[in-house]
Amino acid sequence: AALKTSQLVALTSSQIAIVLGSSQIAGIGTSQVAALTTAQVAGLGTAQIVALTTAQVRALTTNQLVNGLTSTQLQAIEATDVAALKTSQVAALATSQIANLGTSQFAALTSSQIGALTVNQIANGLTTNQLSTMDATDVSAFKTSQVAALTTSQIAIVLRTSQIAGIGTAQVAALTTSQVASLDTAQVVALTTAQVRALTTNQLVNGLTTTQLQAIEATDVAVLKTSQIAALANSQIANLGTSQIVALTTTQVGAITATQIASGLTTAQVSAMEAADIAALRTSQIVALTTAQVAALTVTQIANGLTTAQVKAMEAADVAALSTTRLAALTAAQVPVLTLSQLA
Repeated sequence: AALKTSQLVALTSSQIAIVLGSSQIAGIGTSQVAALTTAQVAGLGTAQIVALTTAQVRALTTNQLVNGLTSTQLQAIEATDVAALKTSQVAALATSQIANLGTSQFAALTSSQIGALTVNQIANGLTTNQLSTMDATDVSAFKTSQVAALTTSQIAIVLRTSQIAGIGTAQVAALTTSQVASLDTAQVVALTTAQVRALTTNQLVNGLTTTQLQAIEATDVAVLKTSQIAALANSQIANLGTSQIVALTTTQVGAITATQIASGLTTAQVSAMEAADIAALRTSQIVALTTAQVAALTVTQIANGLTTAQVKAMEAADVAALSTTRLAALTAAQVPVLTLSQLA
């Protein structure tokens, strides 16, 4: 006859090993599984654990999971049964239990289960081997709080180049400056245009290194928000490659601050700018140009870029810095706007 729940709970650990042998344990109901004491659960052999049905594993209480199951027993749960665990069960596991999940068990976790992992479990439980099993779908299941909890060493694995494109813009924006700084250039190159655009001012200025900034592809630089451009430090502006400078839109060029122009832009960068970008500079930006930068303007930039308003706004010292070749490049419309003080 079948044991009642009250009778089952009364069995000793040694009796459990006999009564609930691996060939019999699948026969007890889920309510009876949930009624087992933590001592009884701890007394089950690995063969009995393997014999548990998916429904029985799902019926285990938080107390049984955390205070009953040993690491060996937990590792004995089949991957298909791990995938059936309730999110509340996953979230209840101790960090040591999380760390002891086998790679096949961890790989079996669903997106919902991954999303249920606590910040503590992520930072102090997940192992390198477990993280290596995650694919782009798993990574995309991370909440922003979970992403922010990853250690820099975990970031290198979870957000490897093959899957960093899988995280959403909100997750990118949730990365700490330390996490951003830990990305290698390959990971930075792998960022999508939308992800680069999602970087916060704090991440850009206090997270990205010079090497990382230079690794951002020109097409991605071209989609940076004007607020992101204006937030860059002078040293960051100075370290942008010429291809990145060329990629800037006229709107982005117009967002460069006077300080960034005077103390950031190099003469090589100024010379690399397209005529249309020169034309997009506000008169206040023209005034901010140093004499060395003005002297670096190309004949094409002067003839096809500078507007009459910009020419008129140039300081006398800057006009004096122009070579005869560059002065000769001034158009018939530009020459008449030069003032006596500029020519003195």
